[in-house]
Amino acid sequence: MIETHPWAPINDDGFADLPSHDTWVSGVPYSTFKRMRDEQPVCWTKEIDGSGFWSITRYQDVVEANHRWDEFSSKNGIRLEEMDHDEIEARRTMMELDPPQHTRLRRLVNRGFTRKTVETFEEPIRDLAIEIIEKALKKTEFDFVDDVARILPMRMLGRLLGVPDKDGELLVAWGDQLLSNADPEYTDHVVDKVDTEEFRLIPFRSPAGLEVFKYAQNAASERRNSQHQDLITRMLEPTSDGQPLTDLEFNNFFTLLVAAGNDTTRYSLTEGLRALIEHPDEMQKLRDNPELIGSAVEEILRWTTVTTHFRRTATSDMHLSGQEIKEGEKVVLWWVSANYDERKFDDPYKFDICRNPNDHVTFGRNGPHLCLGAWLARMELRVTIQELLKRTSQIEITKTSEKLRSHLISGTKHLFVKTT
Repeated sequence: MIETHPWAPINDDGFADLPSHDTWVSGVPYSTFKRMRDEQPVCWTKEIDGSGFWSITRYQDVVEANHRWDEFSSKNGIRLEEMDHDEIEARRTMMELDPPQHTRLRRLVNRGFTRKTVETFEEPIRDLAIEIIEKALKKTEFDFVDDVARILPMRMLGRLLGVPDKDGELLVAWGDQLLSNADPEYTDHVVDKVDTEEFRLIPFRSPAGLEVFKYAQNAASERRNSQHQDLITRMLEPTSDGQPLTDLEFNNFFTLLVAAGNDTTRYSLTEGLRALIEHPDEMQKLRDNPELIGSAVEEILRWTTVTTHFRRTATSDMHLSGQEIKEGEKVVLWWVSANYDERKFDDPYKFDICRNPNDHVTFGRNGPHLCLGAWLARMELRVTIQELLKRTSQIEITKTSEKLRSHLISGTKHLFVKTT
């Protein structure tokens, strides 16, 4: 086995089956990505239940392909799943669109997630984090995921959407069923284990999508009859072409926010805390130098790379790093590999909260699909870590679970800790 990341699974011999969800349960196959970067950075990857795809693994190639959105299109989907035309149209969100259609939808809510706007959220985020953390710390031992990391992002997103706090648990559960649709802990409709054909026109092939659609329409009806200042209201406003979203566009947009607005930040928080605990010198450095929190957050984002990849589709025949890519072939941008490329990052398998520069691709780079919630996620990470460290002198892991069964989202499902 190639020695790489301290979290690399022992069964990663450098030739892991990347499309298999089971591969990722024991951890990210860092050794496989290192081998690919070194030997064939644009590599054809076979699929048992698909046509195969090109894996892009080096930092520079990933950034270049992401920037060339007109040649590497999102219109046929951003996940490995291959869909018929009617499935694509029924499940399309702004993430499955290229400019200018992508821009039309994004502009509806973009101003709610800019850095300047997010900075105004700091006080309510901090208040919310303090409330959640202090409640968790009353226990001798607690699951950081269930008691902190799972709660904060959705409650904050719920307030931005304008939905009641009491609905947060419901939205989290639906989000889990959608984005974690390959893990039996979160859904009875595991996409590669049971027949989900009847839900093929629903986001993530999950019946939870129907519940989210119903909730979205009720929320929309309420706002059409009264004044609100929230993201749902903005989503109902006319777009740049003067036309409002169709019901299907609105439903899918709302579903995207519910699915993506919780899980990624949850696992970034969890894996970030785990990294700090397992690197006690870095934890102490941060305790002694609180002003390092900004660079610590960036290193956590690079180190965790919760969204492992996004898929694109070639719009024409082309060459990239010596490989000929044909029109219509799937191309996968492996963020989790690019963030550990030795050609870009010095000593990438070292967790270094002072790393500078740290131009990671966790949120994407130089393209229209730069993560909408990037500044909000940074804020939630920063505030949660600050408030947790203020209230503790020591944190130790007592038990940890396996990773999420997913080749798209990388995260530890449960992290039990004791604090003093």
